Amino acid sequence: MGLIVYYSSRSENTHRFVAKLGLRAARIPSSGADAFHIREPFVLVVPTYSGDDGKGAVPKQVIRFLNDAENRGHLRGVIAAGNSNFGETYGLAGDVISQKCQVPYLYRFELLGTEDDVANVKHGMERFWTREQL
Repeated sequence: MGLIVYYSSRSENTHRFVAKLGLRAARIPSSGADAFHIREPFVLVVPTYSGDDGKGAVPKQVIRFLNDAENRGHLRGVIAAGNSNFGETYGLAGDVISQKCQVPYLYRFELLGTEDDVANVKHGMERFWTREQL
């Protein structure tokens, strides 16, 4: 199965979600993200940082990481966390990355995710990576 690459802030919500998946994962550092390199296909898990206006949805560290052409070239899909209280901007970071990098937006979950979200992502990743190998 492929790699999960993720960013998590001090709240650690995304980190806790990824840990529950039990899949191979690498965390984008809070500083030095532009020097962090991934050399294999991965799915990105990213929190959404926007409020009602949608500005700043993608964390700056993720932007720096994806500005590296090699990192971006290995990106195969995106999963976003968000807060449904923000309405239309819920999980907006996934929409932005999907559109800009031309990869599928695979899933969105709220805050820490539920047990169902964990099961859905684990099952979805198995299916996704199996299809990727075809």
